[in-house]
Amino acid sequence: MKLLVFGQTGQVARELQRAAPEARYLGRDHADLTNPAACAAAIRASGAQAVINAAAYTAVDRAESDTATAQLVNGDSPGGMAQACAAQGIPFLHVSTDYVFDGTGTAPWRPEDPTAPINVYGRTKLAGEAAVRTSGARHVILRTSWVFSAHGANFVKTMLRLGAERSHLRVVADQIGGPTPAKGIAATLLTLAAALRDGATGGTHHYAGVPETSWSCFARETFAQAGMDVTVEDIPTEAYPTPARRPLNSRLDCAALATDFGITPPDWRAGLAEVIGELKGA
Repeated sequence: MKLLVFGQTGQVARELQRAAPEARYLGRDHADLTNPAACAAAIRASGAQAVINAAAYTAVDRAESDTATAQLVNGDSPGGMAQACAAQGIPFLHVSTDYVFDGTGTAPWRPEDPTAPINVYGRTKLAGEAAVRTSGARHVILRTSWVFSAHGANFVKTMLRLGAERSHLRVVADQIGGPTPAKGIAATLLTLAAALRDGATGGTHHYAGVPETSWSCFARETFAQAGMDVTVEDIPTEAYPTPARRPLNSRLDCAALATDFGITPPDWRAGLAEVIGELKGA
């Protein structure tokens, strides 16, 4: 399958390159993500049999003051990509986020649950979802959460860096979700792309790590696996103010993905062990 991927240096894109090196990857130097027409033109010129959008504006706090750019990258360009795929009759796969929900309650969010994002990042990602759904393309929207890998900026790498500098860290304990290895997201996208090519029905699905945990417990497990003696103190969200509000409940119900495609949630602890091993060997 001739695959075109938007994204080159992000966590998921890097893992896609490992798993599918034969695909074509468009970084920001070859695909202007603030220009939906240019993204659509790249698809028309590619001859691709399927397209994955693994690129996004992911600077959650900066998005609060850079709304226009976040909307172009997260909202408008995915719509342009999907419309181009519809015109070419090829599948389109788009990565989205738990931030489309408001984070209330304690039940895992199902794909069909009402959305109500509480920050600009979530609103622009939701706009992208809507644009994909109305494009006419055969598509999958894959929502995920708390992505980590050995690449780029993420929580695991931040904790390891801070833990090397300090023996005591204060970490938020009342936000609950599922850390998700980028490697698993990449493998899932490739499986879904092949299924769509073969005529499977797409839609919106969730893919996130298990078991559910808090950021503070995620930090403790990171230090334990890395063999670092760091004390983690639990703090509430209000003790760590940020420009963008964060949802307290980021749990995602992944049952539909297992039922429809046989893809089960990954154990994030095993994924963490792989990432720490890779970082230690770097």
